[in-house]
Amino acid sequence: MPEKKQSDELGGWFGKFINWVEVVGNRLPHPFTLFVILALVTLALSWILASAGVEVTYMKPPAKVGEAPQQVTVAVQNLLAFGPMRKFMADFVKNFVAFPPLGLILTMMLGIALLDQTGFMSAAMRKTILGAPPALVTMALAFVGINSNLASDAGSVFTAAIGGSLFAALGRNPLVGVVTGYAAGWSGFTANLMIAGTDALLSGITAPVAQAMGITAPTHPMINWFFMIVATFTLTLGTTYVTERFTAKRLGDTRSQGRLDENALQEHALKPEEERGLRWALGGFLLFVAIMLILSLPPGAFFRNPEGAFLPKSPLTDSIMAILFFFFLFVGVGYGIGAGTIKSEKDVPRYMAKGIEGIVGFIVVALPAALFIYLFNSSNITTVLAVKGAEFLKAMNLGGIPLALMFILLVAFINLFIVSGSSKWIILAPIFLPMFSVVSFSPALTQVAYRIGDTATNIISPLSPYIPVILGLLTQFNPKKEEVGIGTYISLMIPYSIAYLIILSIQIVIWMLLKLPLGPGAGIYL
Repeated sequence: MPEKKQSDELGGWFGKFINWVEVVGNRLPHPFTLFVILALVTLALSWILASAGVEVTYMKPPAKVGEAPQQVTVAVQNLLAFGPMRKFMADFVKNFVAFPPLGLILTMMLGIALLDQTGFMSAAMRKTILGAPPALVTMALAFVGINSNLASDAGSVFTAAIGGSLFAALGRNPLVGVVTGYAAGWSGFTANLMIAGTDALLSGITAPVAQAMGITAPTHPMINWFFMIVATFTLTLGTTYVTERFTAKRLGDTRSQGRLDENALQEHALKPEEERGLRWALGGFLLFVAIMLILSLPPGAFFRNPEGAFLPKSPLTDSIMAILFFFFLFVGVGYGIGAGTIKSEKDVPRYMAKGIEGIVGFIVVALPAALFIYLFNSSNITTVLAVKGAEFLKAMNLGGIPLALMFILLVAFINLFIVSGSSKWIILAPIFLPMFSVVSFSPALTQVAYRIGDTATNIISPLSPYIPVILGLLTQFNPKKEEVGIGTYISLMIPYSIAYLIILSIQIVIWMLLKLPLGPGAGIYL
């Protein structure tokens, strides 16, 4: 928790606003209790709206190219009825165990703990980054985080955990690293230097909708690639600025203003056994790379898809989490043996167990979070919100740049309630692709505007399944060992969310004014 004096350094109305958000947010109940309350509210709201006959109708995209879209009517479901409630009770344990972040964070923390507890993280970071300008370290973390969506959701959690360990190793406040890594990884989810699964997933929805509506324009997975390459760098700079200008000051990171002094450098200098451990870690890394090359390079290799490629989807991209775990294992064990911190095979599970100890609080909160998200999605309230919002925007009768910006804001708002990018696009694509084609917007432009709104508010969505994850990491890395409240979390994330929304909105305005291509063969207008 930042002290009041440090918080006031932000100054102005924005600093006061962030302080207010933190104070109000921290007065909310414990996240466990909050998710229980939200689940009860959802139950009551589903009964009220279902009794009132609330429903929406929209065009569902065809399952295959060439098929016609279907008109679908969705009504709010009363979750208190026998049928839905019986299913909820029968699937109680299943919904908790299947909660996506649960297995992800448990697996990842086993590997991260091995790197951290053997001493590798501290030694490696001090070896490579010690004495560098703090902003450069932040920039590197932000860049890696933004590109981490190649690992899907795992990327944001990975960079948050790495960020905490990295900043702690440099003598900075580890909370700054956690916040930076998570914000970059989760709210920069749409940008990448490479074609990622998101590109294939969204274009797979865009293509059949555009063809069914008679829109003749490119809809391949690379239609937003040029825009996203540039966004990778603009978001990296934006993340670095917000971290050093706001987050570091708010969290009282006194090391954010300059290099380590000479005494500090001597204090953090590597010992001979640590140097030896790094050499062994390099050996473990090279062995890991050799195995990966054997499994990837030959024709028909284990990690290639049936077409012989790796992107946009293949066993390689599907196995990212397992690959990361084995990478941690090879490097961590190599370092531990070389540095003498692993003296027997018993030390490996012992170090891993320490990683699980730090996330017990997350596991507890994950139960009501998983059940609430299940109930909210099952009620169909999410679909009603999305369709009603789309109808409102259509009624405003805008065009050109104002229309694109209003669409971005609408998606950013809807994203607070439906965090799944594909679920929203399945609902919105049949509405907005034909609507925007009337004003000559290409499918590529409509899709990229959607992606901007979809990514900007990910980190402040109260329905994000990863809130328990980030709260657990913030508490785990808190130097004061105090539990971090949801108000503190939201107050730290709002500057990033606003910055990403502004940066990407300005970028799309520039693209539209200069009529730049969004991807290979994909222009702004039809």
